[in-house]
Amino acid sequence: MVGFIRRNYLVPVPRFDSFDALNAYLEEQCLKRQGALLRGHEENIEQRFSRDLETLMKLPSAPFDACRKESTQASSVSMVRFHHNDYSVPVAYAHHDVHVRGYVHEVIIGCGSEVIARHKRSYERADFIFDPMHYLPLLEQKVGALDQAAPLKDWNLPDQFTTLHRLLEAHMGKKGKREYVQVLRLMETFDLQEVLGAVKQALDMGAIGYDAVKHLVLCRIERRPPKLDLDIYPYLPKANVETTQPSAYLSLVEVAA
Repeated sequence: MVGFIRRNYLVPVPRFDSFDALNAYLEEQCLKRQGALLRGHEENIEQRFSRDLETLMKLPSAPFDACRKESTQASSVSMVRFHHNDYSVPVAYAHHDVHVRGYVHEVIIGCGSEVIARHKRSYERADFIFDPMHYLPLLEQKVGALDQAAPLKDWNLPDQFTTLHRLLEAHMGKKGKREYVQVLRLMETFDLQEVLGAVKQALDMGAIGYDAVKHLVLCRIERRPPKLDLDIYPYLPKANVETTQPSAYLSLVEVAA
């Protein structure tokens, strides 16, 4: 029936926005055909199929896992080769034996009974598909590679993260880079929007540091007001605001005169 479907429903080649839309179209065409009465038969396709169902075996209890499966090993740079392309896994799984399931849209990589990586499938050749989160533990130890790290190159984070990175590095140098990676690693546990909200709040408050951002994330989740003591951030500039004396305005009057 593959050739019949191709000739009758896929010529000329149809255009759809997604595979789901294509599948819905094919299902609709197949259901329409059930009413067809073929030459030499007195019953239509649906009636004949209903009789066939009485003698067919029952469907398996578990659905068929429609994917291509392979066993391989993660490389020293935490990449797994599948169908001409390389997909990243967490750095902790470098040199580990892994199994890959390649679906139409997705590649799932596991180690033992644990799923360690999910990627959108690429149909290019010699492509590298990174998840930046996989490399953050390594970058935390080797912060000198932060600005040139290939896995982070196309990571489109909101502009507030770039601002935080610049301020941390300006105030703390190399230590600031490490704290920025620690902020990014918060997304291993918390949602991006939660971390982004905390980063925005930290920038508004002038509390530039990993501890402050983490505290603000927890406050947002627990729905409690933050309590930040700036004494634990000695590298931040101190602002001394004195009470204005009325006599101070006399100098403005003299200047105006």
